[in-house]
Amino acid sequence: MKVSVDEDLCTACGLCVDTCPEVFDLGDDDDVAQVKVDVVPEDLEELCEQAAEECPVEAIVVEN
Repeated sequence: MKVSVDEDLCTACGLCVDTCPEVFDLGDDDDVAQVKVDVVPEDLEELCEQAAEECPVEAIVVEN
């Protein structure tokens, strides 16, 4: 599974970082979330899906 963040939609609320800090980070400027891995480890897929579902602006894209 791969995930990405739509930088045009992201408001840097930090919910994804709180949900799955192993995959998401707020970057240096804290202006948008960033994905720290190319491929999501299998044991973190459920948390990434949860982060995508809970994102208030639907900025997280999950690719299976």
